[in-house]
Amino acid sequence: MTANSTASVQTSPERAAPTAVRRLLLVHAHPDDEVIGTGATMAAYAAEGAHVTLVTCTAGEEGEILVPELAHLAADREDRLADVRVVELANAMTALGVADHRFLGGFGRYRDSGMMGTPANEKPRAFWHADVDEAAWHLVAVVREVRPQVLVTYDENGGYGHPDHIQAHRVAMRAVDLAADPDYAPELGAPWDIAKVYWTAVPNSALAEGLRALKEAGDASGFLAVDSVDDLPFGTDDALVTTCIDGSAHGEDKRAGMRAYPTQISLEDGFFALSNSIGMEFMAQEYFQLVKGVAERSDTGLEKDLFAGLPTAQG
Repeated sequence: MTANSTASVQTSPERAAPTAVRRLLLVHAHPDDEVIGTGATMAAYAAEGAHVTLVTCTAGEEGEILVPELAHLAADREDRLADVRVVELANAMTALGVADHRFLGGFGRYRDSGMMGTPANEKPRAFWHADVDEAAWHLVAVVREVRPQVLVTYDENGGYGHPDHIQAHRVAMRAVDLAADPDYAPELGAPWDIAKVYWTAVPNSALAEGLRALKEAGDASGFLAVDSVDDLPFGTDDALVTTCIDGSAHGEDKRAGMRAYPTQISLEDGFFALSNSIGMEFMAQEYFQLVKGVAERSDTGLEKDLFAGLPTAQG
């Protein structure tokens, strides 16, 4: 989209610009991604009075289904999983205390792309094939409305290589640049420069500890364990991790958010498994890599607040 675009901006007419001093925007690929990687962080900031906005890029139509009685909704059958996942997402947001959620460009504009090389990846609305600038135009509208000081999304590999995660990263980072450009799309509102940008991260050391815990749990956990962190499709070099949000006080909120996705997540004791059979240890501490802005590191060596170092009344 360009400044001359005639497309409508996907915002609710009754939604006023937030007045909270601290404003956090998260860009995730599918319903459930937000609660798995950032659920405790979202709940913590929402409870503290920050305005938390979640933008989800697709409805997760291609997700595997854990609930047998809903198997007929799968993409290769009735293709109605999106209707279920949008309800699950709403329930998860209630559990986290987050009131502001939007789908990028409106519900149904971009479709879950599935994995690389699958038929789903070639469908016309697959997010993987979306024009990055067009998708970013929709996100710029949200940025200029909400005026977040902090944005959270994925790294260049989308965390673990999923096409939609990679595309969400590209769109989010493009929107960060475009939203700050005073010459870009004036119809979307005044320019806004996001002060701090983070990518979600899972330190390799935390993954190693999680694998150890899974092995100790043995068959009782019922979840897949691998032999080494090197066998996992995700993980972040500890040296790149700048920030840790301790969401322990909101661990139950995160668990409730995860339970809101019965089609996708099986939660048991201190572990969870996804519908793609990946098993992990539940984490109330969530980690990030700061890629724009300055980290205010604590005496532990990691920053403890996404808003650290920012003026308390910015914007």
